[in-house]
Amino acid sequence: MTIHFAPMQGYVDGAYRRLHAEIYGGVDCYYTPFIRMEKGEPRRQDIQRLKDSIGDGTPLVPQIIFGNLAEFVSLSNAVKSLGFKRIDLNLGCPYPMQTSKGRGSAMIVDLDTMRQVCQLIQQDTEASYSVKMRSGWHDAEEWRQLLPILNDTPLAHLTIHPRIAKQMYSGELLMNSFAELYDSAANPIIYNGEIHTIADIQRIQSTYPNIVGVMIGRGLLARPSLAAEYSSGHEWSQNERLSKLLTFHDKLFEHYQSTLCGPTQILQHIKPFWDYQEPTIGHRIFKAIKKASTLPRYTEAIATIRRP
Repeated sequence: MTIHFAPMQGYVDGAYRRLHAEIYGGVDCYYTPFIRMEKGEPRRQDIQRLKDSIGDGTPLVPQIIFGNLAEFVSLSNAVKSLGFKRIDLNLGCPYPMQTSKGRGSAMIVDLDTMRQVCQLIQQDTEASYSVKMRSGWHDAEEWRQLLPILNDTPLAHLTIHPRIAKQMYSGELLMNSFAELYDSAANPIIYNGEIHTIADIQRIQSTYPNIVGVMIGRGLLARPSLAAEYSSGHEWSQNERLSKLLTFHDKLFEHYQSTLCGPTQILQHIKPFWDYQEPTIGHRIFKAIKKASTLPRYTEAIATIRRP
């Protein structure tokens, strides 16, 4: 199966993607955090980040989030103008800041807009499209009305996160709903949700043999080697994972030090690297990293990880 690195806002930027691919490999496709509209145009900082990622050597798919047909057209045209041939549509974001504007998981129930969007997708000769969605916005049955529209549309794939929006990223996975969608979908299916180990990937693969891939977010932040381990068929030891994790951190830290302005910006960018690493480095070091307010204190906290 193919391994897809989910768009993780605030964690996975261009430097993270490039270095992850260089140090680990194993990921078949990376996705950008969603690109959205702001003041009637594609948000400039999103487009600039996308421009900065061109030619960095990673297999990258831009993701867009939209609340109506006009936003879809504007965003997709902006992405295609940069030369990208694949676009991912975000129908999964659960946050009210976006759903209140009809975006993200709210688009699952906006069938009129999705019919119009899918008509344009079918006519588009410049790019192919994929969709990332939840089981529903308010309930786990809402996918049923949207799926026939998607089934009539040739998609690169359909990524399913089996939760509804109010669950955010926790709570029970709605696997009965997922299984029904999996059986009913005409497009290739990618599974997304609570993938943390090689065994998790293998379980999904054996349970749903026609799935073409898995999309992993928090699981890869916590264990950046996971895709490489799965691809090689070899589970790394704790020491191997920690050694490579420190190499990854050091190169990313060096990049931020050479490109960002001042210690505050550097710390704001590098400290989230450790958000999912407490089980790996221990509570004491994790807490010291989080409390570090200066670069010397931060580097001292990191140095303690290397000490026997």
